Amino acid sequence: MSLNITTKLPFRAVSSRTVVRCCNSNSSRQKRQFSFKQFWSRSPAAANYANWTRDTQGPTRATKAEEKAQQDLELKQRQEQELLVHDESNIGQIDGKPARNIAVNIDGEHKLFDAVFLRDSCTCPQCMDPYSNQKVFQTSDIPADLEGSCKTVVDEEKGLSIELEWSSDVRGYGPDHRTRHSIEWLQRAVHTEVDLRGGSRHDDKVLWDNKRITKDNKWVDYNEYMSQDETLFDALTHLNRYGLLFLKNVPDSEESVVQLASRIGNLKDTFYGRTWDVRSKPKAENIAYTPQFLGLHMDLLYTSNPPHLQLLHSLRARTPGGESFFSDSFNAACQLQRRSAGQFRTLSTFPVTYHYHHPTHHYHFTRPVIDLYPCSKYSEPTNTAIRRVNWSPPFQAPFEARIGSNNATSLRSFVAAAHAYEKLLSSEENLYEYRLNEGECVIFDNRRVLHARKAFDATKGERWLKGAYVDDDVFFSKLRVLEERFHGKWMAEGVVRHAVK
Repeated sequence: MSLNITTKLPFRAVSSRTVVRCCNSNSSRQKRQFSFKQFWSRSPAAANYANWTRDTQGPTRATKAEEKAQQDLELKQRQEQELLVHDESNIGQIDGKPARNIAVNIDGEHKLFDAVFLRDSCTCPQCMDPYSNQKVFQTSDIPADLEGSCKTVVDEEKGLSIELEWSSDVRGYGPDHRTRHSIEWLQRAVHTEVDLRGGSRHDDKVLWDNKRITKDNKWVDYNEYMSQDETLFDALTHLNRYGLLFLKNVPDSEESVVQLASRIGNLKDTFYGRTWDVRSKPKAENIAYTPQFLGLHMDLLYTSNPPHLQLLHSLRARTPGGESFFSDSFNAACQLQRRSAGQFRTLSTFPVTYHYHHPTHHYHFTRPVIDLYPCSKYSEPTNTAIRRVNWSPPFQAPFEARIGSNNATSLRSFVAAAHAYEKLLSSEENLYEYRLNEGECVIFDNRRVLHARKAFDATKGERWLKGAYVDDDVFFSKLRVLEERFHGKWMAEGVVRHAVK
């Protein structure tokens, strides 16, 4: 994106008062003084004019190089002034009447910014605490009759900017309060609004089957992951794209999974604890704590905010069996959509209830199998990006809606769609099988990648995994910090934001 500042507006669009006041600006005074001095001086070597005076030799003309430099300077100053739009109403000009909207030239087009937006976004030390970067006033404090006027300035830190003066400012701010926004920041604000309003989403997720993940799978060394931010960024980027990541050479310690998770951020504490053990035990409160076969599922879908990441560190792998399976639920959902838009729509709308009902814990939540991002006004639900998938048959509760009363057929339609989806999820070409060895850890996106486990014989050895969870806010916070540091941009709500001053 480039900033076009060369467009010159018709002179008739500038009021005489505007021209007069523009000529009284500091930059214009400097320009006149420069021109006057150049008319009475020359640049050749001082030795040639050691005895020259204006009274005896008279005026001299500037050299062609000096004339060219002066023309370039005047052009630059004129271009900077033309960044602001001058029209018959003097919208938003420091030399005109204050206005509710400020007009600025962005990418060669005149863009209007609401004065409230510009005032609310002020980052001066009076409006934003320099240590916490938090606002010290409320948006609701801005008066309804707020108006602003502006001029072009060159800020030492932000570069080419507009400086705004406010009428009817927030209570407590004096007449000397000014707001500055860089042209680059305004340009980014315009493009972000357009991207959000357009409903298009940037998504670099890679859908995978067995062949693709076998080819692209990523293994990361524990020490490099823990000590090098570049390695961490590469690992989290891969995890965000594929939803699956493996680590090797993890120390034989129950604290290793804590250290791995803490490298991203705070662990998610649940009723299972900050960490938990996956090992066979009698009278287990969870099927995962038995040696039985465990089908494809996601964890904690009965909570309002299920964990985003799950970490499983293999401490003991000394029993036959117990291989892990992984399946990309997004890939299977897209396959289902291509085969049957109706079944895809059913899984996107039918309410499925999950629960964990025990004497000391009772969790209960209802959600569709396929969770979509909100669709734009003119978009079909089947054309909307998948946000997350909810699939956990072991923890499914009895249905509570559309159960067949009044001769409704919704439940039968859901069963048919669920059957078709499960066949895709568990098909051999879509499954990735791996048996975790001791000292290895897998991290996967619990809202996308389904995991399962083969049965094992607990009488012939020990199988022990140490687990932990990380929430989505924590993961994406760390990823954005690293994205901004290494790539100068970050993403939220499917829109890429570039780092600006």
